[in-house]
Amino acid sequence: MSDTPIPSTPRIVILAGGLSHERDVSLRSGRRVAEALRSTGVDVTVHDVDSDLVPALLDAQPDLVWPLLHGASGEDGSVRDVLALLGLSTVGTGPRESRVAWSKPIAKTVVARAGISTPDFVTLPQSLFRELGASRVLDAVTARLGLPLVVKPSRGGSALGVSLVTDAADLPRAMVQCFAYGDTALIEQAVVGTELAVSVVDLGDGVRALPAVEIVTDGPYDYDARYNPGRTEYFAPARLTRDLAERAGAVAVAAHEALGLRHLSRTDLIVAPDGSVAFLEVNVAPGMTETSLLPQSAEAAGHELGALYRSLVETALRDALAERDDHA
Repeated sequence: MSDTPIPSTPRIVILAGGLSHERDVSLRSGRRVAEALRSTGVDVTVHDVDSDLVPALLDAQPDLVWPLLHGASGEDGSVRDVLALLGLSTVGTGPRESRVAWSKPIAKTVVARAGISTPDFVTLPQSLFRELGASRVLDAVTARLGLPLVVKPSRGGSALGVSLVTDAADLPRAMVQCFAYGDTALIEQAVVGTELAVSVVDLGDGVRALPAVEIVTDGPYDYDARYNPGRTEYFAPARLTRDLAERAGAVAVAAHEALGLRHLSRTDLIVAPDGSVAFLEVNVAPGMTETSLLPQSAEAAGHELGALYRSLVETALRDALAERDDHA
């Protein structure tokens, strides 16, 4: 551990916005985190991802950059790569690990190799889907995986392009909706059960899971249900037995560690009626809006959000100082 003290008034630049489908969510996340950090004495600037960003960062030389960018570039590691090129330290997962987590099929493969249960799946690029003939391919998919199925872009967030398919006749339409948001579809067996989101944080004393949030919707947990209050009911903490809550938290921590994630993440899980816990996907830049799941989980654990976010900043600062000492 570095002997250099961390700044008492850290200077942080939050990146929010960008050009993904989730721009609005990112802007809302950025504003919420900035307000919370300022309440604890952190010097915060919020900046969009645009042509002014690099010169602004080089001029400011902040202690840390916190990318609160959702969707492509924000979660695929590319912005984090640029920040590393500029010699800037960040809150959150590094670029290489972000790329692995960003690809749902790869992330599922990694966690499965670590012994974590995840629904069986196939991936289909749009080009191959067309070349082989849609009907023949989809017949093979349903013969192999059965029904119901979940169709989602292999990369992306906020449930954009995601469909639950209970009738094979609806599968072609689900594929078209999916391809509107990405060129590769992930088709996985749908597990009927209790949907959970488990956030994981490192506040300087090791990785820990926050209480699971249970998600109950009046239909699919899609973009509208996530970000417009009223359609979804959340239970934080989730209505689980202590044993099941601990197992869900252990799965989220195991996924976080298997994927090499850092500082914070949110894992989406589903609990089947038999009590088995299945990994669905992970997010390295969880939403921080008023309806987002990590803030709900933190408050359920008794954390004041400003203090929690400052602890994440201080953990990231200590990690950055330790890395600089290692390279000195």
